[in-house]
Amino acid sequence: MNISDLIQPRHLERRAIIYVRQSTPNQVLNNQESQRLQYALTGRASEFGWQDHHIHVVDADLGISGKTSQGRTGFQQLVTDIALGKVGILLAAEAQRLARNCTQWYQLLDLCGRVDCLIADRDGVYDASTVNGRLLLGLKGQISEFELHILRGRLTEGLLNKARRGALALNLPTGLVRSPSGEVIKHPDREVQSRLSLVFDMYEEKRSLAKVVQFFDQQKLKIPRRDQFGDIHWKRPSVANIVSTLKNPAYAGAFAYGRSRTVRDEKTGKTRKQSLPIQEWKICIRDKYPSYIPWERFEKIYAMLRDNYNEYERNKTRGVPREGKALLQGMVYCGQCGHKMVLQYTGGVRYICNYLRRQHGAPLCQRLLADPIDNQVVRWFFESLSVTEIDLSASALEEADRRRDAILSARRNEVERLRYQARLAERQYQHTDPENRLVAAELEQRWETALRELQEAEERLACEEQTTPRWALPADLLEMLKEFGPRLPELWEQGLFDSPKKKALLRSMIDKVVIHRIAADKVRTRVVWRGGATTTGDVSVPVGSFAELSGAKEIEEAIVRMAREGQADKQIAQWLTAQGYHSPMRDVVLASTVRKVRLQHRLLHQPSQSHPRHVRGYLTVPQLADQLKISPSWIHDRIRKDIIRVEKDASTKCYLFPDKPNTLRQLRQLIAGKISHLDY
Repeated sequence: MNISDLIQPRHLERRAIIYVRQSTPNQVLNNQESQRLQYALTGRASEFGWQDHHIHVVDADLGISGKTSQGRTGFQQLVTDIALGKVGILLAAEAQRLARNCTQWYQLLDLCGRVDCLIADRDGVYDASTVNGRLLLGLKGQISEFELHILRGRLTEGLLNKARRGALALNLPTGLVRSPSGEVIKHPDREVQSRLSLVFDMYEEKRSLAKVVQFFDQQKLKIPRRDQFGDIHWKRPSVANIVSTLKNPAYAGAFAYGRSRTVRDEKTGKTRKQSLPIQEWKICIRDKYPSYIPWERFEKIYAMLRDNYNEYERNKTRGVPREGKALLQGMVYCGQCGHKMVLQYTGGVRYICNYLRRQHGAPLCQRLLADPIDNQVVRWFFESLSVTEIDLSASALEEADRRRDAILSARRNEVERLRYQARLAERQYQHTDPENRLVAAELEQRWETALRELQEAEERLACEEQTTPRWALPADLLEMLKEFGPRLPELWEQGLFDSPKKKALLRSMIDKVVIHRIAADKVRTRVVWRGGATTTGDVSVPVGSFAELSGAKEIEEAIVRMAREGQADKQIAQWLTAQGYHSPMRDVVLASTVRKVRLQHRLLHQPSQSHPRHVRGYLTVPQLADQLKISPSWIHDRIRKDIIRVEKDASTKCYLFPDKPNTLRQLRQLIAGKISHLDY
């Protein structure tokens, strides 16, 4: 094709644009020859016949990739000038300099063809308005885009191949350094090592990122962080840098690549990084680095972090144990629809299932009081405990001592580091020329600051060494705990554990709790224990009226029969409670409930029971309770559970116990937990 046939006088009257671009700043700095070749196109424009004042160079996009037009101000200005008809010819060294995206390339061709703008490269001049010109330019654009794909694929495959061998030099976290030979080793500063180990230990103990940060702030301990130059700086901890430490597999000695993927938000169209679970990581090579913790411990901590996310309703995780009266927070599921139930503290603590209501506007599945369910689950929990659990508690206290020693070790390392910094500041001050007052004043101030920080650290260390107790149990105390193991529920009730600790203790053995209301006053409760075993039972819950009780008819018949026999309201209530019945709003049958039913049946006269009946040689339940200073219901409860075996006297309709000192002594031993059963 003859060049003179394409370049017409109407083209020479407009500008000749030379577009110069390189893809990366590295190419701009190191590939100078490519720039010279592109700038040399001004000479070719002169050969085509353009005057020097009509030749313009656009080089605003140096160092910017051509895969998109975003951020390329030079390309955008170029397109604007072409659309306004100011450009007669567009010159570039290669087609990929203009665009590596076929969509933008063809838009440029359409625009040039419509306004009669020629396109030229090192191979020739093309008219985008002709079939041949458009065909050749289209092929060049497709080859340019495909070439970008090939280059990216080669680079990516080379990077992945290096990563599969674990030879890819990833950025190492604080606490790991790369030696001149390329070997990865632990940081030589022992304080850095011990402080990082303390982060992992504290998270396993506190089980909450916020509580770990709170612990370090209370102890006035800082954590090491690396700046952009690789230098160690000691900073106050935050949730962000604590979680980055806990989730980094390099501390477990593993080389990991591909721990996240890029996802696009359907609503906004923006992309973001999404972390992947361990089993979906692209590459994971264990035992590649020196480890701070074993891999099994890292997996446990990683699972705890995922379990503690606030979005536990959607992700079906339990969340971290928090303050609040509901002991089964995060573990309760609806037995009707299967979704996780949430808490409601308005008007009493309740478990409610509002998933279908929030999603579809349906009514609430269930709304149940939490206290009766929590109490029953706690009873099952203690029934499942054995004396062997005390050994685990002793181990936990020994672990607390080890934590104490770790904290004191961190304090000593901190003092040693500050002592060195103070000596260094002193030497710098001593070697300063006294005549240089500006430098001397600054170094003196640094020395004073270092001495002040050293004094504060020494005082903290001395205070903690004197005041922090050791928790390990002596052998004799451990044996006493094993002997009095059945009293652990009493310690629970005495308030020795706060709500988060109670919840954490329950979670150590319980996986989830499924509840389903089967009657107005009955909730079927199924506890799924760790390991898959289950315990199922019906829990009585309060109702609004006597008629809603599932055994209302049987209770009413028993009250009428016993009242006609002459028994007192209180005695009838105790007998019904022992049989497993209860009043609408209580877990026992009240005398007022018996009285109300009796009066409804016009049974007005009751024998006086102001004093407990006396049977010679025997004691009744109220008389025993009065002497033992306990509630009669406690004795009735043990009789019902067959812990106290005694037959009811046929004539008096009462439980009678021998009126002997041995009877009171045995019952006191049962109360103290020294014996488990009594048989009369």
